[in-house]
Order: sequence, then structure tokens, then C-alpha cells
Amino acid sequence: MKKLSLLFLPFFGLFAQIPSYYDGIDFTQSPAELEVDLRNLVIATHTYELIYTPEVWDALKLSDLNPDNPENVFLIYGQDDSSEDSRYHRTRDKDESCHTNSCAGKWVREHVFPKSLAVPSFDVEGPGADAHAIRPIDSQMNQTRSNRKFVEGSGFSSINSQGYFYPGDEWKGDVARMMMYMHIRYASRCKASFVATSSTIHHPEMPDIFLKWNAEDPVSEHELVRNEVLQNRQGNRNPFIDNPYLATKLWGGEEAENTWEELSNQEFTEKRTDVYPNPSNGKFQISTSRKIEKLVVYDLSGGLIEEFQSKENSQVDLEGKPDGTYILVINYQDRTRETKKIILQK
Repeated sequence: MKKLSLLFLPFFGLFAQIPSYYDGIDFTQSPAELEVDLRNLVIATHTYELIYTPEVWDALKLSDLNPDNPENVFLIYGQDDSSEDSRYHRTRDKDESCHTNSCAGKWVREHVFPKSLAVPSFDVEGPGADAHAIRPIDSQMNQTRSNRKFVEGSGFSSINSQGYFYPGDEWKGDVARMMMYMHIRYASRCKASFVATSSTIHHPEMPDIFLKWNAEDPVSEHELVRNEVLQNRQGNRNPFIDNPYLATKLWGGEEAENTWEELSNQEFTEKRTDVYPNPSNGKFQISTSRKIEKLVVYDLSGGLIEEFQSKENSQVDLEGKPDGTYILVINYQDRTRETKKIILQK
């Protein structure tokens, strides 16, 4: 999306340093390993699942406000409020949302990753209630887009001769970063390749157009704001909004903007934490020079398993839990966090 006013820049700005949200992530490891760690992070920190109605409505009325007119929300794929066709309006009164069958001139919720294209398809729980990939949209534009796959194009949003959908120059970067988020958050269920008609020359798992759009359309202040708002609501963030260059590191393609100076210099402080034995038949020991506040264990779907207040005891006891892979979130007393993958195997 194109740049908005600088109203939010003094508070949010662009990151010169890697945010503490990513503490514990080793950005020097291989792309495959980094992708796994980022996936574990966004799952582990997705600590609250929004209720589709009314909480997703409420979230969008905050995350998608127009800073130049905070009574309005942005409408994805829109372009011009003066258009005679309301489908192409770019903003609308935040309270003009539709909760009935008569929605002309009102806005509804757009699943940018169509529910029917997931494998298996989803409804309004789990990925269907994840506001990181849901946007306000004109109700008729919602019908126009339907579940059409994304395709390359130019100019305003449009349907091509094969029936595929171009989101518009202003929105293509937003779309790319949302699809990358869904790809790492929901793994095989919401692969980016399910929603695009594109080659995969740079990486077999990521459509080339998303890498291209991510590079061509830099992160807007709108995206920065909604990432903050949605973290407050859900707990997790979209890493590709925090730094579009992460997509380049993971999947290659056109080099996107790198907003973290440290990532360019590859200078990281070694603060090693080890978990052993791993796999374990029940008890995991934490070895670190850092002071631990608490330890939290999640399953791979993001469900909370156990929480340990560990100021005096650096141990995780999963005896009695089912065998499998879990995500351990280590919360340090300096208010940083680190994730570890642990395997319970009796």
C-alpha cells in the first residue's frame, strides 16, 4: 500500500534494531531453519483467538482506521472515494459495516486468503478469525473478488480475462505480506501457492508474484499500525510487515526493503540457552546464563499446555502429556523471549 501521512511515524517508525519480539531468533541460520523458528514464534505468541463476531469487527475498526479521517476505515482493493461505483471506494465510515443481507454501500470482512482455497477449507475459527489476514472491504467488491486467485497486473484492482484477480498497485504488497504470514502461521493448510497463479522459480513454496509485490510495494504506515493493534488483540505479529527483507532471506527473489540495520551487519550478541535432554521422556532442563521469569509450553496449534513460574526452577515437566512436538517459550526477567522446539518421546 502506498505511504500515508506521517502521523504515526514518531511512535511506530521504521525499526533500526531488531524488535524484542524476535529475541531468541537466530537470523544467521539457514532459510529453512529460520522459517521454522518464525513459524514457531507466531504460533506461540498467538495467545488469543478472536471471536469472529463481534471481536474481528471491533479489531478492524481499530486496525484499519484512516489517520487522515479516523472516522473511516480503509477498504482493501479500493481506489477512489469519488468513484460513482461504490465498489471502488477507498474508505468508508467505520460504523457503516453490514450485519444483514442488505449490504449495498456498506463494508464487510474480506478473507484475503479465501476460506474455500485452504486445505481443508476453514470457516470462522482458527485461520478464519485471524485478523492479520482479514480486511474491511466494500460488500460488492467482496463479491467481485470472491475466491479468485491472485494474478499479476497493473493499475487498479481488476479481473483478468482468465477470471483471476489483481488487487491493485496500492494493495499488492499488503496482500503479499498477508499471504506470507498465512503461509508460515498455518503451514500446509494455507500455503501461499493455493491463492496465486504464478511460477515458483525462486522457491517451490512461494509464488514469484508475492516476492515481487513484497519488493515493489513497501510497507505502509497503515500496515505498521495494524500490526501493532493486532498484536495487542491476538498476541502475535506479521514478521513480513516488521521487515519485508525476511521474505528475501527465506525464499529469495527480488530483494525487498531491509528495515533492520543489524540484519545487514549480521552482528548478533550470543546469549545461548540450551534445553536438554531433547527429545525427553518427560523432564527438560534449561541451561542459560540469563535469568528466567517463566516458561510456557504450547502445542503446535498454539494451544496452551503448561505454564511454569521458574525464577528458582529451570525445569519443564511434561510427564503425563501426549508424545509429540511442543513449543517452549522462555520468558526472561529482562522482558525478552525465546522459543525452543522440544520433543516429548516416552
